[in-house]
Amino acid sequence: MKFKRVLLKISGEALMGERAYGISTDVIRFLSIEIQALHNLGIELALVVGAGNIFRGVAGAASGMDRSSADNMGMLGTVMNSLAVQDGLESLGIPAKVMSAITMLNVCEPYERLKALEHLENKRVVIFAAGTGNPYFTTDTAAVLRALEIKADVIMKATRVDGVYDRDPEKDDQAVRYHTLTYTTVLQKDLRIMDAAGISLARDNNLPIFVFNMTETGNIVRAVMGEDVGTLITT
Repeated sequence: MKFKRVLLKISGEALMGERAYGISTDVIRFLSIEIQALHNLGIELALVVGAGNIFRGVAGAASGMDRSSADNMGMLGTVMNSLAVQDGLESLGIPAKVMSAITMLNVCEPYERLKALEHLENKRVVIFAAGTGNPYFTTDTAAVLRALEIKADVIMKATRVDGVYDRDPEKDDQAVRYHTLTYTTVLQKDLRIMDAAGISLARDNNLPIFVFNMTETGNIVRAVMGEDVGTLITT
């Protein structure tokens, strides 16, 4: 296996499936089965899930809300999504823990780095919720931060296309997929794989990011095994 400790970043929108908003139980089931395949291989796995299916802080701020209030609402949305994913995993017998950057003891564990490492070493899937616990930081940046804290080998960024393209492949069938990219190229070309803060933090700490299509069955295992099923972003 190319990677042994992985942080998987999933957008909130991915959990909607064909819905206009909310959480699709079919998507949760599919995601849980894909994660089960990794768990069975002995991969140490952490997750960060966005909240775009429930509430996006930036959109709320653009509509006139105070940005701090909007981001706090978005962070609470990630907790809801994380609990849904936890439920899906546990229904398959996979031990999973939600750790929140915002303390809510009756719902999930507070985030503690050493406790998170202990969970990973004991083969529990750890789901990091509530972003960094601070407004003005996206779940992309939170994913990079948590990946660095747990010393993950890579961030796997799950999307609905098989990597990063020079143009939108859903609009242009002549678009060409990049097999590898540098962090600097991503920033210079404004490819919007993650926000600039997250990409910069990954670059400064030489943390690889692998962008792949998770809607295809088995792709996450192929990615961890090092197959060319996406785009690797590194130095």
